[in-house]
Amino acid sequence: MTADNNATVRGHAAVLDIANLDTDQIMPKQFLRGIDKAGLAPGLLYDLRFDGAGQPRADFVLNQPAFAGTDVLLAGSNYGCGSSREHAVWGMQQYGFQAVVASSFGEIFYSNAMNNRLLLAMVTEADAQAFMHEARAAAGPLAIEIDVEQRQVRTAGHSAPFTISERHRRMFLDGLDVIGASLTYRDRIDAFAAQHWAAQPWVRDVARLTRDRLGA
Repeated sequence: MTADNNATVRGHAAVLDIANLDTDQIMPKQFLRGIDKAGLAPGLLYDLRFDGAGQPRADFVLNQPAFAGTDVLLAGSNYGCGSSREHAVWGMQQYGFQAVVASSFGEIFYSNAMNNRLLLAMVTEADAQAFMHEARAAAGPLAIEIDVEQRQVRTAGHSAPFTISERHRRMFLDGLDVIGASLTYRDRIDAFAAQHWAAQPWVRDVARLTRDRLGA
């Protein structure tokens, strides 16, 4: 996928039309043992990608050679429902996905994804099915672009608006994740902190005072 000044992302899409695909399936629990974000790509959609013996399922779309390098997912409704594990987002990004197009998303997954700059484009169910129909008819991955500035998803055969909050839209256009967006308010945060500590100076030293009182 390429990006033009963070405003338009272009890539190639594969279809995963499974409704209510939850985060436990996106990133199974056995891959959550690490203490950081690293090494999650092998676990992505593991039970869909591999059989009980750990062998790749030849009929699964992401295992097909033509779809190697796919970076946009055309997903079923309520994608990412279930638990709040942020690893599902990190795993998708490490695997190479930059965006998901669907008619609806799990609420917590949506927030986690957008805050980590995994772009989720929410379209109507009719538009989602139109994109999937076009993708299935294509010889390989479907060329697709997502215009954040104009809030449009486009392919050769279809175009549709997508829903995105102004806050998240601004984050993508400015190239920021949620921490970067928060730091744009650094002056206001520092001013509040200075006022807070000046009004309640004892709060700042509460840990030290507690240790002194307990003789720790």
